[in-house]
Amino acid sequence: MGTGKPSGRDVLARSIKQQGRRVTLSALLGAAHQLGEVSVPVLIGVVIDRAVTRSDGGLLVLWLGVLAVVYVALSWSFRLGARAGERAAEEAAHDLRVALVRRVLDSRGGAETGRLPGELANIATEDAKRVGAVIMALTSGIWACAGVAASAVALLLISLPLGLIVLLGTPALLYAGHLLSKPLERRSEAEQDRAAHASGVAADLVAGLRVLKGIGAQRAAVERYRRTSRDSLAATLRAARAESWQTGLVIALTGGFLTLIALVGGRLALSGDITLGQLVSAVALALFLLGPLEVFAWVNAELAQGRASAARVAEVLAAEPAVASGDAAPTAPVRGAVRLRGVRLEGLDGLDLELPAGELTGVAVTDPADARALLRCLGRDADPEAGHVELDGVPLTSLDPALLRTAILVSAHDAALFEGSLAENVTPLADSGDPEETQRFMAAACADEVARSLPYGDATDVGEGGRSLSGGQRQRVLLARALRAGREVLVVHDPTTAVDAVTEARIAEGIREVRGGRTTVLVTNSPALLAVTDRVVLLDRGRVGAQGTHAELVRDDAAYRTAVLA
Repeated sequence: MGTGKPSGRDVLARSIKQQGRRVTLSALLGAAHQLGEVSVPVLIGVVIDRAVTRSDGGLLVLWLGVLAVVYVALSWSFRLGARAGERAAEEAAHDLRVALVRRVLDSRGGAETGRLPGELANIATEDAKRVGAVIMALTSGIWACAGVAASAVALLLISLPLGLIVLLGTPALLYAGHLLSKPLERRSEAEQDRAAHASGVAADLVAGLRVLKGIGAQRAAVERYRRTSRDSLAATLRAARAESWQTGLVIALTGGFLTLIALVGGRLALSGDITLGQLVSAVALALFLLGPLEVFAWVNAELAQGRASAARVAEVLAAEPAVASGDAAPTAPVRGAVRLRGVRLEGLDGLDLELPAGELTGVAVTDPADARALLRCLGRDADPEAGHVELDGVPLTSLDPALLRTAILVSAHDAALFEGSLAENVTPLADSGDPEETQRFMAAACADEVARSLPYGDATDVGEGGRSLSGGQRQRVLLARALRAGREVLVVHDPTTAVDAVTEARIAEGIREVRGGRTTVLVTNSPALLAVTDRVVLLDRGRVGAQGTHAELVRDDAAYRTAVLA
């Protein structure tokens, strides 16, 4: 989609421009089809005047042959034109989906801020589809314009008053349809907002279904979704009412317009200003105009909905990145020394913290918000409001976020598993690497026990989000994946909150063994994990409150004992 901050108008314009060749082809073929449609009533009038009224069989056969050729031509032009238009619409929607996914997956983040995952999915599917549909509406509108113009020319040749009625009345009718579509556009935007929010809430509830059942909160969850769904339904009904009023009024105006044409044509025929064949042609052309004019009403509705969807797409594409975009790469080779200097972010209050290269460091917190803020800094999900974070002496803000994450991996305790086998989740890359190494990392995280408990071992499908696994099993698989990634700096947050004490102790030893010589940070208040670290840092009120070995802090620091042992 290019650079800058696109607006809804930009999204529509770029989508149309990118499909310019197909749109042009569809428009030309559709215009040819409309010219053929207009030719039919004109030719019928010619047949009546030159063959039927004169009882000339030879001319009748000749003109019927011409009609047959016109029918074949208009049929094929319609088929090929519609095919090109539909292809352009689908390609445009696909390109938008790709652009949206690229923006959501951008290493700088920001697109997900303030939006539920289901809402983003709705924008990438329904809204992208509606924007693509605008292209088909545009080509259909061009077809209709060609049909109206050809009809006007034909009517001008038949009768000047009839032609003028069409030429002057059609723009007025189009402008009235445009004005009537404004309420629909506003209500369509509200409808899409509510529908996307309802989709997001539904996805959120489904993802947390097991937790909701565990705490007995199903009734509250159902009530929450019911309220959201009612809001969405109300917005949909308002949009439907606006669309029905707009369509009904446009049809009424169109009917009045066609009636006027028929009345004027009848009076001209009675006065002898036009022949019988010309009257038949004029009435047939008036009836033909019903199709293009109905297309105009449909195009107005599609454009109204497409503009609303394009605005929502543009909001995601134009979302401010969560972090600045650096362009440097980490120093090679990465030693893994991390330092925070005067960092302020959320609960962190001028934090100074050294994470030496090759050391296994534990970070305990008195406030969980401090842990989240630290993880966001180290993973560059957010940049500090003040101070800076360095990797091997280089500020993270100067590094490309994507390249930074090849050196630092932050594994959150609530990270997601993907649909697929357990093995594919531990090693999600196409190159699975050394199977023996993978098994070593799985054993360190005790994920090998999970594999042995499943019916097909590590080839067992874990389901969407790993829902077929228990909480403790998911944690072990997530930890195995983090260890298998082999980053020079690994930050792990609460990897064992759902496993038993014996397994936790084994995991602690496993982490120390496989991460020997690499910088590892365990952000946790688990005594078993902290006990195997080289050094523990206690974050208290956003700053370093104490540091030392686990045993020393348990003995000497009351705040640490409260945080870890209470």
